[in-house]
Amino acid sequence: MTILLLKIVGALALLIYGMKIMSEALQKLAGPQLRHVLGAMTTNRISSVFTGMFTTVAVQSSTATTVMTVSFVNAGLLTLVQAISVIMGANIGTTLTAWIMSAGFSFKISSFVWPVFLIGLLLIYSKRHRYIGDFLFGIAFMFLALTTLGESQIPSDQLGTLRIFFQTFDPNSFGTILLFLFFGTILTFTLQSSAALMAITMMLCTQAGLPIYLGIALVMGENIGTTLTANLVALTANTEARRAAFGHLFFNVFGVIWILCVFRHFVNFACSFVGFDPNSAGITPTHTQLTFALASFHTCFNVTNTLILLPFVKQMAKICCWVWKPSTNKDEEDFRLRFIQAGIMKTPELSVLEAQKEIHSFAERIQRMFTMSRDLLSEKNQDKFIKLYARIEKYEGISDNMEIEIAKYLNQVSDAHLSDETKSKIRAMLREISEIESIGDSCFNIARTINRKMTSKEDFTAEQYEHIHQMFELTDDALTQMNYMFSHTRNNVDANRSFNIENEINNYRNQLKKENIMDIEDNKYTYGIGTMYMDIIQECEKLGDYVVNVVEARMGTKQQIA
Repeated sequence: MTILLLKIVGALALLIYGMKIMSEALQKLAGPQLRHVLGAMTTNRISSVFTGMFTTVAVQSSTATTVMTVSFVNAGLLTLVQAISVIMGANIGTTLTAWIMSAGFSFKISSFVWPVFLIGLLLIYSKRHRYIGDFLFGIAFMFLALTTLGESQIPSDQLGTLRIFFQTFDPNSFGTILLFLFFGTILTFTLQSSAALMAITMMLCTQAGLPIYLGIALVMGENIGTTLTANLVALTANTEARRAAFGHLFFNVFGVIWILCVFRHFVNFACSFVGFDPNSAGITPTHTQLTFALASFHTCFNVTNTLILLPFVKQMAKICCWVWKPSTNKDEEDFRLRFIQAGIMKTPELSVLEAQKEIHSFAERIQRMFTMSRDLLSEKNQDKFIKLYARIEKYEGISDNMEIEIAKYLNQVSDAHLSDETKSKIRAMLREISEIESIGDSCFNIARTINRKMTSKEDFTAEQYEHIHQMFELTDDALTQMNYMFSHTRNNVDANRSFNIENEINNYRNQLKKENIMDIEDNKYTYGIGTMYMDIIQECEKLGDYVVNVVEARMGTKQQIA
């Protein structure tokens, strides 16, 4: 019995691993295209459902589609209504897995697996087709695991004990149905895999005499359990992510509730599609009938639930918004990452998308820091000056933390098996965050110089103030152009605009540098105030250089102007 148990556990582990490899390989093959499909094919509810369904069928993972959808809601690429519709489609798409598992249990396919392993191995060593090789390896592992589970025969003495145990439950009792529904929820949450529980359920139905009604109750519990993990992880994410995850939970819980009201009638209806009558007396169902009946119920449940709830997607979105209200703390000076969600497993394509959005947020925060440094120059009230300087100092700490956290996240992503294009994107983004953090340093240096001027009891002349404000205006233009670049595609951005602004900053700096020397010689102001004046000008010029470096990294181009 111990050997059998280890064999079953090992086969389940192999099943989960095979599905993971297969899903990741498909997402790497079609990652960018899937991202564009999700963005382009969600114009209405029906197209959103089909998008979610076909995406899940393509990547063989409803979790991947759900995470991708939540990420797009987080990034503002999808509305909550669109996201809920996509998640409905993902629930339909994931039922294909149950049909594949039914085939694996019902037909002997072990002889087919070994040639697939050989072909997959050959393709893995081919750089051009390595993802196809990964996919073949994953599907071969999955079918090998299903074959192993199907051929794992429970010993007759243990089999008799299990049959007696299941006979103690009345399949016609509503309380028993609820009990097995609860078991299915807890087991799925514990195993962290709805596919594993589906495989166990098929094994119990075909070998241990688990009545089909109780097996279907386990499948219903699986539908709830598979959403709990996402909701727990979403607790650490932003409000929109929590709403999308709750929408998934609401969809499945609502479906289970109405199914329970018409349980036997709906089960009989679903089983009729595969020619199986659960109430037929004296007829022993075949293994094929039992496994296909479970898959049929899974599909009917999700399709019917979608048809019922699809007209009420907007109302569902309102319920999600009512449950998860936005945080009352809108203090932007608290360090937090808005788009990078810790704890949710994603493909490199999704991770790069989130990092790009986070870098854009980082750049916008840095421009706000520069605006505060500009305001500091004009602030004459001592108390307000001290408070504003403290805010700038706090932003400097936030800037350092954001660089570290985004870099750490990108380094984790780079540990995965990446395409050359994705590796290039990550290198560019690492350079971007380094240069943006340097912009933050320049903003803080400007503030420190202004603070030094305030404590020195000296002041700039009217002409110096005018020159500084003109330089600030040019620098702010450079930052605005940089943030415009982050919010638009490369085709819609002209990098030469940033280069031209930088040339203006350089020329103006050179002009002011010469004038400053002459003004000090003419005793228009002291050498000390002239030094602080040029420190601000020079820091703006350095800030402009950092902006150009960010643009070059983002656009993949070099400044051609000497």
